[in-house]
Amino acid sequence: MHVQRHPLAAQAAELLLDRIRAGEWRLGHKLPGETTLAAQLGVGRSTLREAIRELAGRGVLESRQGAGVFVTALDVAEDWDTVLRRTDIVTVIEARIAIEAEAAALAARRRTPADLRAMWRALAARAERHESVPDLVDADTTFHRTVVLAAHNDVLTGMFDAFVPRLRHAMIDMLRIRPLADEQADHHAHKILLDAIRSRDTAAAATASRLHLTSLKDAFA
Repeated sequence: MHVQRHPLAAQAAELLLDRIRAGEWRLGHKLPGETTLAAQLGVGRSTLREAIRELAGRGVLESRQGAGVFVTALDVAEDWDTVLRRTDIVTVIEARIAIEAEAAALAARRRTPADLRAMWRALAARAERHESVPDLVDADTTFHRTVVLAAHNDVLTGMFDAFVPRLRHAMIDMLRIRPLADEQADHHAHKILLDAIRSRDTAAAATASRLHLTSLKDAFA
């Protein structure tokens, strides 16, 4: 049995969220007391508490015993599927540049012999002749993921895994319409990245990652 949302509480929650988005209360700031806030919103205190509980569940507010209610986020975090439905592939490649250039620099500093073996295997698999575009996209994603894993940063890996696999169909469609102009040059760009990581050259690794992904972005722009 589903519990019905209280319509007044839901409306109060949205009004509070609108005021937070508008900058009325900054991150970490305390909301006015219950009596004041309930009067401002035109609802009872029990309805206000329900609205606060809803926003706390969505990560926007936090009730601290004896201290009050504080702003912990400036908007509701959307799931990646919702975000990706609203965006385009160029925007996502820009996000990949931010994640993967930093991951490449960290990988150059932190990579282990096992990481290098995984990257070489993935690069070799990527270089093989692929009968289909989906196979090429999967091999490319696998290689890029080995670089991110070599950074040994769970947050960067989580960000990569959150949306790069969801791009699979879009990448396949785009490469069918617009195949890579020079597959040999594209493979060489990946090898330059791996050589920089192997040499522990953090600046060269970040640059190689950024240049490769920027050329991909320019192809889709």
